[in-house]
Amino acid sequence: MQAGSNLTNQFLIAMPALDDPYFSHTVTYICEHSSNGAMGIIINQSMQMQMSDIFTHMKIDVSDPDAGEQSVHYGGPVEEERGFVLHSYHKNWDSTMQVTDTLAISTSRDILEAIANGTGPDKYFIALGFAGWGPGQLEQEMANNSWLSGPASEDVIFSTPLKDRWQSAAQTIGVDLNLMPGQAGHA
Repeated sequence: MQAGSNLTNQFLIAMPALDDPYFSHTVTYICEHSSNGAMGIIINQSMQMQMSDIFTHMKIDVSDPDAGEQSVHYGGPVEEERGFVLHSYHKNWDSTMQVTDTLAISTSRDILEAIANGTGPDKYFIALGFAGWGPGQLEQEMANNSWLSGPASEDVIFSTPLKDRWQSAAQTIGVDLNLMPGQAGHA
């Protein structure tokens, strides 16, 4: 990884020509990026699953009636059976990685129990699976113009409708994806 190219707390925005079945038209929030690789959560892909399904599967009692109605999202093709909670940071749960002063990602049962009883984080995004890149892989994909990158926006993560996140993330860096060609030309 080159100095100054750390993409932690950045959005990866798929270029219109990226036709990978996992990443076409996605926005990925990068939680960690180092010389060992990168890890992120896709933030704009839904699943046909609600939190009530997760609570039932994990035998978690629910006292907050709204908690079970929350959607579960597709976070990426790695460890698709594993849950990740991207959330506003105000405390450490049993397994929490703080990404910024205001955002963290947790993978432990205690955060799900807190969400189920209404004492969880103020803002959260639940996903199954994550996106991962080995050493140098993301840098190569960036060099191949597969991705745009830009600063992450909590508004896009937590408030923007899923269907609008790809365009909204690009707009935060001044890019209108509708004006970009589907295939990049090569000279």
